[in-house]
Amino acid sequence: MQSMYITTPIYYVTDSPHIGHAYTTVVGDAIVRFYRLAGTDARYLTGTDEHGLKVARAAEEQGVTPQRLVDEVSTRYREAWSLLDVSNDDFIRTTEPRHIAGAQAFLQTLYDNGDVYLDRYEGLYCVSCEDYYKEDDLLEGGLCPIHHRAVEQFSEDNYFFRLSKYGDALLAHIEANPDFVYPRTRRNEVVGFINQGLEDFSISRATLDWGIPIPWDDTQVTYVWVEALMNYATAVGYGQDDELFATWWPAVHLVGKDILRFHAVIWPAMLMAAGVDPPRQVAAHGWLLVGGEKMSKTTLNQIAPSELVDTFGVDGYRYHFLRDVTFGSDGNFSWEGMVDRYNADLANDLGNLANRVLNMVEQYREGTVPALSGNTESDQALRAAAANALTALGGFAGYRFGEALVDIWRLFGAANSYVEDNAPWRLAKNPEEADRLDEVLNALLEALRVGAILISPVMPGAAKRLWDQLGLAGAPDTAPYTETAVFGVFPAIPIARGNPLFPRIDED
Repeated sequence: MQSMYITTPIYYVTDSPHIGHAYTTVVGDAIVRFYRLAGTDARYLTGTDEHGLKVARAAEEQGVTPQRLVDEVSTRYREAWSLLDVSNDDFIRTTEPRHIAGAQAFLQTLYDNGDVYLDRYEGLYCVSCEDYYKEDDLLEGGLCPIHHRAVEQFSEDNYFFRLSKYGDALLAHIEANPDFVYPRTRRNEVVGFINQGLEDFSISRATLDWGIPIPWDDTQVTYVWVEALMNYATAVGYGQDDELFATWWPAVHLVGKDILRFHAVIWPAMLMAAGVDPPRQVAAHGWLLVGGEKMSKTTLNQIAPSELVDTFGVDGYRYHFLRDVTFGSDGNFSWEGMVDRYNADLANDLGNLANRVLNMVEQYREGTVPALSGNTESDQALRAAAANALTALGGFAGYRFGEALVDIWRLFGAANSYVEDNAPWRLAKNPEEADRLDEVLNALLEALRVGAILISPVMPGAAKRLWDQLGLAGAPDTAPYTETAVFGVFPAIPIARGNPLFPRIDED
């Protein structure tokens, strides 16, 4: 399989990281960990979007320079992703010299190719969105449909990109690549938008200095959305390292549905104009709702990841959002739902299974079980569940995280049933059943070994702790999982039983 380059949006620094930002980032991390586990060379990028009018105004309101503001908030995102065990290879900031140089090279190419021209912009603009609107798009009272705030009238001479030139090319690309926009409902939205007719749009600002200067006209700076989109290319060397760029491009972009148009229409058109392949895919998820509403400062319903990690741990946090939010649809967060999922799946199904098995191995075999394999009907059922779980993990490539985790949890369910069906505590009382006891315990240890590998993209910390408790060397995320996660015979090695993986949470 060729290399995979996965990106999140770069997050705007007028907002602190909340669980909506974290959803995209954890999804991307699970995908990239899956590809690495499959033996694919995978690269993961995230970062922060640090220019624009909104940042300049926020800094002025706080009495600090824009650079000081972005430095502080960018650090919060790094800390949040470190807390959530995100394994990004790179973190790009749009104030970095490498991005500025790459973005200016990209802009110059568009200009040299004749797709940029000077014209007068007059229209409505939402500073919070950093986006243009037509009057028909607004809510009653002239409010932005996203932020419910008044838009502003802008009028100035700007440089424009000939987006209207690329409608047919975009439609042809989407037709030839059915999965270019995922899921299909979002693809249909994009096609419908293009079919309405694309209009050229402004790519610069004349009344702002907090941005990347237009390379051929330093009296204007680049429109923040335009240069922000370029981060995906500048982070892998566009305009500076052709070999690096050729190694990783094109990318898979993970985005929220509200920024789909920028990524699936404007950005591919700009790439075509620059003579660069469009992204491999733009995958759009829904909003993460709290109390049925989109998170925002206005509604005061934003939740920081740390607020949940304190109770559920990093692995419990990651598992919940990947298990319970269907990619592409809106998800609704509730504390009660998260507690129920944690206790049922993690504390009961997996945590209790691991604790029981390791306790029995220690109690009945002093911590080491001979490498024996059984061949009864129940043994074969456990092996079949492991094989199904291994196959199901491939669903991560198609954003079917919840479905894959259900099948992986069927392995733990089968192991729990296997314990009850074979009753090791009874076998331990009968010396004539010594070999059968060893077979049963070996199969249970092997189920936990396979399970540790399969959960590693979702819960890397818990997978490693379980791996260590099993006494295994190295780590569970050694590729390729299609070989390492095949059910076999557990080696005759001493276990290292530690603390319970997932202590139950008191629902009160």
